[in-house]
Amino acid sequence: MTHTEDQVAGLLLAAGGGRRLGGRPKALLTHRGRPLVEHAVEALRAAGCTRVHVVLGAAADAVRERARLDGCVLVVNPEWERGMGGSLRAGLHSLAGTGARAALVSLVDQPGIGDRALARVLAAYEDDTSLASAAYDGRRGHPVLLGAAHWAGVAATATGDRGARDYLKARAEEIRPVECGDVARPYDIDTVDDLAHLEPGPPWVNGVARRATLPRSGESRYQQTIELPR
Repeated sequence: MTHTEDQVAGLLLAAGGGRRLGGRPKALLTHRGRPLVEHAVEALRAAGCTRVHVVLGAAADAVRERARLDGCVLVVNPEWERGMGGSLRAGLHSLAGTGARAALVSLVDQPGIGDRALARVLAAYEDDTSLASAAYDGRRGHPVLLGAAHWAGVAATATGDRGARDYLKARAEEIRPVECGDVARPYDIDTVDDLAHLEPGPPWVNGVARRATLPRSGESRYQQTIELPR
């Protein structure tokens, strides 16, 4: 385990109910034979995050039942319908006391952003004041690296679906942009038309069906769930 892997936790926001998708929870949309949430967790681990917290909301029980999320901390946000801001607050709150000094924040509905982009942004970590984001042809996007010194400020301003947007906008000069346009496609799965981005079939790699990545040697396979009160 490297210093960075030990200091930076992966934080996956996966609570969305897919309102414009006919109420299909985004975490359970199928891509290459597996739920999107499994792909997103695997990408965070492959990028170097040994601790991964996943914020669930819509159909949380079904996600826990159907998706293989061994070793993750699952944070259930009962107010997920109020927007991504609440899920971000819940996720950052769950990291308090874990020893993490930064969070690498990714979204479950962006399967075009894989481990290479995540690893690039992760590499921008220096200390708990770090602030970085992926950039696509110069335009900021996800993933976002939030040093722990920023968590309280982000939580205080994260409302509705804006997430950390207002906090980051106020500190635009402090953010380190990390160009990822050559290794990722930052599309979202928001509408029925966007479902065309999802690929059918099993997760084939070199002709072999691939299973979800398990925690590395020495990591716990225990799945912890944090239920937040309303």
